[in-house]
Amino acid sequence: MAKMAASMVESGEDAFRKIFKFYKRRNPPPDFSDVIDFSKGVPSDKIVPAKLDLAAVGDVEAARVGLQPVRDWRAFGLQGYPGFIFISNPFLRGSQPFWVRQCLKTYPQKPNVCNLDMHMSPSDTQDIWGQSVHDLSCPPSGKRQPKTLLERLRWVTLGYHYNWDTKTYSADHYTPFPADLHLLSLHITAACGFPGFSAEAGILNYYRSDSSLGIHVDESELDHSRPLLSFSFGQSAIFLLGGTCRQDPPTAMYMHSGDMMVMSGQSRLLYHAVPRILPAPLGHPASDMEGCGPASPLQDSSAVVEPVSGEDWAVCSRYIQSSRVNVTVRQVLGPGQSFPETPSSQQRTDAGQTGGYHDGAAAGETGKRKRSSSCDSVDTIET
Repeated sequence: MAKMAASMVESGEDAFRKIFKFYKRRNPPPDFSDVIDFSKGVPSDKIVPAKLDLAAVGDVEAARVGLQPVRDWRAFGLQGYPGFIFISNPFLRGSQPFWVRQCLKTYPQKPNVCNLDMHMSPSDTQDIWGQSVHDLSCPPSGKRQPKTLLERLRWVTLGYHYNWDTKTYSADHYTPFPADLHLLSLHITAACGFPGFSAEAGILNYYRSDSSLGIHVDESELDHSRPLLSFSFGQSAIFLLGGTCRQDPPTAMYMHSGDMMVMSGQSRLLYHAVPRILPAPLGHPASDMEGCGPASPLQDSSAVVEPVSGEDWAVCSRYIQSSRVNVTVRQVLGPGQSFPETPSSQQRTDAGQTGGYHDGAAAGETGKRKRSSSCDSVDTIET
């Protein structure tokens, strides 16, 4: 990556933007040989083992939310990125379908907020799944059909609902955070050395094959000492992780279905982006998922993960054959912290008007607001 970046970027140019456009390019297609693939376990001088707290989460607790025992997780760090942890698909076989269904059927429900609310009445977005399930259950006819509401979904916010206009959270725009997603987040962050994490806000981004996510920093949360958790289902993506300046060349890595990232410490406020969605490799969970729940049914009656019905999975499976869902979970407030009476002018970034979601076919690249920094470039929107 360093060699490619040096050959592409001249002194003073925005290195991140150059490499973003390189991987987003369709014709001619980019060279992916520098992209790190943690799932292959290929030795690299850039990849280092990440230390996990094996005692933080018991095997039964992990299995309740569909995770393997922590001792079996394949966790990595990257040289030069302290606080960044990449976990290569720690889910038990057969448990991803439950979380896919939650992202497509449950989390878009009211009172949660989605992009469709911006131009449709609440009654029209009350049951996105119910209004989409018939068309997505039918075999493709070959004729061009209008997109279902589920296919038009671009983002959903949970807990403290992010305000795309002011780039802030507020106490008066809140709905209860999903208990199952909170428990999953609690266990993952605890295993990564952050006990007591409180999942207070979530943003789900729904990507089609031609989508991308612009260059940005997640800094709207009032407490940056707590980690940012991100995981994805469905098709694969190229994720770019940069530095504190746009002039810092980013490192490219694949993010496959079930993969997780934790950004903490010095890596919590780094620039990052998703320039490209790619088909999931054969043999990866997105290409062989079955909606039958965990391979070994859990005896614990308190299990969160449950089998997915054949009817539900038919819709979910068709959706993720060409799409990707990403979930980011954040703790907004630190211990004893509260929201200011008026939003601080310092709370900026995270996304543009459409939630930072870049739909190449429809909305164009709306971009992310840049961080104020002496080493930043001038442009605030990716084009």
